[in-house]
Amino acid sequence: MSAPLRPPGTDGLPDYLVRLLDGAHDLPLARRMPRPAASARKSAVLILFGEGPVGPDLVFIEKSAHLRTHAGQPAFPGGGVEHGDDFPIGTALREAQEEAGIDPEGVRVLATLQELYLPPSDRLVVPVVGWWDDPREVTVGDPHEVARVARVPLDDLVDPANRYRLRHPSGYIGPAFGVADMEIWGFTAGLVDAILDAAGLARPWNTRDVRSMGAPRLSPYTLPGSGDDDPAGDAAAPTVADPAPDGPPTRTVPPR
Repeated sequence: MSAPLRPPGTDGLPDYLVRLLDGAHDLPLARRMPRPAASARKSAVLILFGEGPVGPDLVFIEKSAHLRTHAGQPAFPGGGVEHGDDFPIGTALREAQEEAGIDPEGVRVLATLQELYLPPSDRLVVPVVGWWDDPREVTVGDPHEVARVARVPLDDLVDPANRYRLRHPSGYIGPAFGVADMEIWGFTAGLVDAILDAAGLARPWNTRDVRSMGAPRLSPYTLPGSGDDDPAGDAAAPTVADPAPDGPPTRTVPPR
């Protein structure tokens, strides 16, 4: 596993981000991951915090409904490494610029989290945490791949009314968030859940609220070591919502 990268200082950062950086070396998701295969393709996602119009927020993209796979699914900006990338930071920043119009010059990289190996897709995903020093209006990059970009307030993500557990047709159950007219689930929801806990932002929510989703099959991004035996609802769900869009579409379930 890669060691977390910390900036030399945390001046000007909100307290919740300082707490996240202090706990970033031991997020629970990493403890569930197997050792990566030598053939694993490297990928990165950008977890971008900023101060939005209504308070602190996170940037998400929503995949285009016209994609063959992962159609309409929310995700963090990100994707596979390309030639010339300074992986993982360069990959995450490049993808964020291409997908969400985020200028890399306005992003302060705070940490690289543990590598997360996804065996069925043979992907090694590195989450990169950033702070948006110079936030601008988000824009859709390639409309054939991204339907929209949303800055989702942290208040909405921690609101117990927007949190529940999602049951996949396979029987798997994992965390989900119903926010900004999106249903965030899978690998992305697992990361959000772990980050909120590490940042000290999580609030008690009803983990007995289990809702069903309609999907014809498991995504190739199945993650091990989680499911019904996780009463806190902090497991990653069956899919990783970005690095190679080839999973099933999701069905939006509005929060109760």
